[in-house]
Amino acid sequence: MGGTDAFSAFDLGGKFALITGGASGLGAATAELMTNRGARVAIADINMDAASDLARRLDGIAVQCDVTDSAQVRASVESTVSAFGALDVMVNNAGIAPPPDNERFQKMVNNQMSRLDPSITAEPLDILVNLSDGVWDRMIRTHLYGVFYGMREALAHMTPRRTGSIINISSILGMRPSASAPHYSVAKAGIIALTKATSAEVSQFGVRINAVCPGYTDTPLLSHYSEMMRSVIVSQIGMGRMGVSDEIAQVIAFLASPAASYCTGEVFSASGGYLS
Repeated sequence: MGGTDAFSAFDLGGKFALITGGASGLGAATAELMTNRGARVAIADINMDAASDLARRLDGIAVQCDVTDSAQVRASVESTVSAFGALDVMVNNAGIAPPPDNERFQKMVNNQMSRLDPSITAEPLDILVNLSDGVWDRMIRTHLYGVFYGMREALAHMTPRRTGSIINISSILGMRPSASAPHYSVAKAGIIALTKATSAEVSQFGVRINAVCPGYTDTPLLSHYSEMMRSVIVSQIGMGRMGVSDEIAQVIAFLASPAASYCTGEVFSASGGYLS
């Protein structure tokens, strides 16, 4: 393609997008980038004040949405279609992170070192043993149910129109599960499976569904990590640093654009070479 065609392939002019968890972090960066490329964006978030502030700045709309509540997800999609007239792009981004546990993290580091130094005694972490029903349920409902609800409502509008792009935010831990976060890893792996299964159903009807698997990205979800935790994580990243939201947003915006017209059922990692 020539220069002009190459540029236009990434253009989102005339597209209408809904981004869950869109008021901060990766969601906000994606909303800004998509707006800059010509899209009108609906910011769906549990924090309505932050969503409204961002929507005003981007000339978009804000909708209240707790993604664990299917009725709220349905209402957010319906509000978007009512305001814009259509839904072309759905970004299922809302999520939560396991709270940091510095003591347990130190034990994990010691257990790793014990494999090299027999003088260090490994200690059972009992991560899964101590995982409560409530904590497990909240993680699965926020990530996997949230994506399921978002896909279901988006497809109800996209499939009849024979067009649309759904981007589901998984995680590098969905591809390389972590012993420290089995519930998070399972939820994110489930998103990958759901992406592939549903894309196989709807691809012949003009709807593309892909998953993005960010590595450790410096967003508010990681704001409570200690310096030691950050240092250990960065030591496992080939590029020697965490990602930033804008870098992941570029991948999402690509998948929303005509440039990704032959991409569906795919899993795109952006991890800086995490454990590669």
